[in-house]
Amino acid sequence: MVIESVVVMILTVPLGKLVESWGNGNGLSLGCNLLILEKGDCLKDCRIGSRRSNPKHPLNQTHRILERNRKGGKVAGDSPYSELRPVLPGRAHAAITTMSVCCISFPSFYKHHIPTYFKPNSISSRTIKSIIGSRLTKCTPSDDIHELLKILPHDLRDNLVMESKRDQLLEVILDLGRMPEARYLGDSGRRYLRDTEVSIEELEYAKNAIGEIGGDNRAGITGTLHRISAVRNRKGVVVGLTCRVGRVVRGHIDMVRDLLQFGESILFIGRPGVGKTTVMREISRVLSDELQKRVVVVDTSNEIGGGGDIPHPAIGSTRRMQVSKPFMQHKVMIEAVENHMPEVIIIDEISTRDEVNACKSIAERGVMLIGSAHGDRLENIIKNPVLSRLAGGVETVTLGDQEARKRNSRKSISQRSGPSTFPFMIEMRERHHWVVHKTERSVDALLRGEKPRVEVRKRDKQMKVIIEKWKLEN
Repeated sequence: MVIESVVVMILTVPLGKLVESWGNGNGLSLGCNLLILEKGDCLKDCRIGSRRSNPKHPLNQTHRILERNRKGGKVAGDSPYSELRPVLPGRAHAAITTMSVCCISFPSFYKHHIPTYFKPNSISSRTIKSIIGSRLTKCTPSDDIHELLKILPHDLRDNLVMESKRDQLLEVILDLGRMPEARYLGDSGRRYLRDTEVSIEELEYAKNAIGEIGGDNRAGITGTLHRISAVRNRKGVVVGLTCRVGRVVRGHIDMVRDLLQFGESILFIGRPGVGKTTVMREISRVLSDELQKRVVVVDTSNEIGGGGDIPHPAIGSTRRMQVSKPFMQHKVMIEAVENHMPEVIIIDEISTRDEVNACKSIAERGVMLIGSAHGDRLENIIKNPVLSRLAGGVETVTLGDQEARKRNSRKSISQRSGPSTFPFMIEMRERHHWVVHKTERSVDALLRGEKPRVEVRKRDKQMKVIIEKWKLEN
């Protein structure tokens, strides 16, 4: 195996304490920094705290061993950098331990190469500041943005790497004949990455780096959650790309964990980009790993489980069924129930009549559904002629004179035609502002022209979940 990159943990604890903890077999929850040393990276111009560069500093020992192994080419054994340990001073405050050689994507690396007590959920990553010319990047367990940057032109890649708001990068837009732009979370404006237009050669380069683009004009990057969507001209030539960043975001489950205990189906409603897919991804992990449910994701565009045939670790032990063509999603949903005995099925972006009918059929078989649909409010779902059946459907009935006088209403009224497929519907107004409906009760109130009673769930400044129980919606 040829060395491509090295992962180094810098633990801010005395080495003796670290060795003692290892020897006792205790799990570590120590704060640490994570360095990724790629080919060509140089550490000799870096410093940590007040430690200036010197030949005997462990960082420079690391650099020399890295260079020596690069020139040697091959590495034997499981710990090619074990020779690092003798050079560590016994009372060093910054103990350095090299974990493994990384030649694959980071999610797989974390899964296969780092011991249990160093899994990402026990690592607190902090920024390591480079001083002179070192190409070091801040890396968190969920940050594989470097895989997305590989498909971009080199100058755009360099601009984004140096951007201070890279952690908030939402998407990169490449349109033929226009300047490339980046969009960031929380920014309403656009930010151009350079002052020259995108060429057809740059789009071809990106397309070839991505590989095959599906019939829905979407593609993923193997081992990541990133999504690339193509814009084509009338001849089918790609003239634009939307490169959307996919991240593993933990913590959303706190907003909905209590509802999962009921075992009832939940539909998430929200505009594009509000975080529906991110929430469903975490729900799949919690249901499969923590609640020990048999969960199947029907993943039409590989948005939930990521690109490639091996599902992303973000969905835990959830099984993933891919869909060859978008219009086949409803058939794969029924196939999942009939062939794999799931307790929970997760579907993203329910939109067609066939998919609505499949959801209704699955719910009638006693399987819990977690789904999402585009819409701003529950009223949008009720008015949608296709999606309204998820809320029970709407029908017009004519009342008798006596009943109309009793209700003080017109003789022709609208009412819910049947039971709701999803007992709970959640409007995701913002990422940290949700409105929870008991679907049938809210639909009946809205059809009577009344305000429904809802549960408002928000996060305060300390990011704690605040629940306002069953209040009248404003």
